[in-house]
Parts: sequence; C-alpha cells; structure tokens
Amino acid sequence: MIRRGNELHLTLRLQALADLVPQGKTIADVGCDHGFLDIYLVQSGRVPGALAMDVRKGPLSAAAEHIKEFGLEQRIRTVLSDGLEKYEAGSAEVLVCAGMGGPLMQRILTAYPEKTDSFEELILQPQSELYEFRVFLRRQGYIISEERILTEEGKYYFPMRVTKRAGGSVGASNRTEVRRAEQQEEEIDAELQDRYGGQLLKARDPILRQYLLWQTGLYEGIEKEIRGQARDSRRLAEVERELEALHRALSLWK
Repeated sequence: MIRRGNELHLTLRLQALADLVPQGKTIADVGCDHGFLDIYLVQSGRVPGALAMDVRKGPLSAAAEHIKEFGLEQRIRTVLSDGLEKYEAGSAEVLVCAGMGGPLMQRILTAYPEKTDSFEELILQPQSELYEFRVFLRRQGYIISEERILTEEGKYYFPMRVTKRAGGSVGASNRTEVRRAEQQEEEIDAELQDRYGGQLLKARDPILRQYLLWQTGLYEGIEKEIRGQARDSRRLAEVERELEALHRALSLWK
C-alpha cells in the first residue's frame, strides 16, 4: 500500500481484489487486517459502505485508526468477529475474504451457512490448498464466475469472484456471468479446472503458464530426491500424479 496525501494506492494483490468487487454493493470484509482495501473501495466510490471485520484486536484497532484518519467512520464500521460469528445477515451484499489459507476460509464459509448464503457474491483469495478449495466450492454449489492470477514479490495469488450456480440464490444480474462460466467449464478437463482454474486455462493465461512451469520444476526436484533415496513409494506416486496433471495442463499451450 502506498499513501499519497489522502489517497491510497494498493498493492497488486489488493488491487486485483478491489477490481473484482462489483460496483455499488456494500461489502463485509472478513479478515480486513489494517482496513486499507475497505478504505480504498469506499474512497474511490466503488462501494457505498463496508464492514471491516477481523478476529484480532490489534489489526482491527489499526483499521479503526486508519478509517478515522481518512474520515470514513460513517461509512466503514469495524466489527471484532471470528469469521462471520458477529455478522448480521443482510448487513452487506458482497463478502470479501482474503489473505488466509484455504482450510480456514472453508471453515469461515461453512460455520454459518445461512449468513454465507445471504451474500449475492463472494470475493475470495485463498492462500493455500487451491485444488481442494476449488473442489470445496464446486461441491457447495458455487461457480467461479471470474478468476485471475498475479505474482507479487515472488508469490502467486488467485483472486476469484464466486457466485451460486443457476438454481441457487443468484441474482438476475449475475445469471449471464454464471452461464458463461459454466459453458467454459465444459471445455476443460474437470480435474485440471479444480487444480489450476478453468477460466485461466481456457484463456491460456501467460502468468498461469509461468506458474505451471515453476510448479513442474519444484515437483521434478522432489521426484528426483525421492528416487535418489529409494524410499517413500506413496509420496513418489503423489508427486508423479502432480507432474502428470501439470504436463496435461501445459499441453494446452501447444
């Protein structure tokens, strides 16, 4: 984050999240940290208001101070909450949840299903277990209507916009996006979609290819190490499965 006078300029990761937030919708930002994303979204006019929520008192106090510095106390409210525990359904239209591992994010989304289901859309950025997280979303009846990939300071990030599938509690304005995403899903192997993102694969995203090559190098190194030690056949089989999937994904660029 860079501050110039009374304006915020976000990092690439936070900017990618901000760009996915629909215009004119109130947000609940679970795991808001220091509140800079919420301040930017309100200050820029993208959203009319926000709930900045965090389970940690320290970051939430810092968020409250930053909100006060920008004079946005009337439009951004801070809430000390473990996930959605203290959230009141209907207080916001869009959920933002980012900067945490996939398993923790799954716990947050399933702990209070009636609250999660009250949102029109979810803006998510899991930091780990992406394969398992995409499988989780699909099994919960969600579709990734938009997904991006970026790299910042040597790390890869996968921000995504998530909506209920057709037949679920999806607003009329989102149905076209859902149908388009569902059609794209049909054109790419289901396992590869879960592993690497169907939209990114269909677009032959150059950063995704870079990510796949990096992952291939990592797993080839692990495979070589395991073979050299002549042990752990189970782990070797897992690594070989990962490499087979990576090679199939990379073949889409040929």
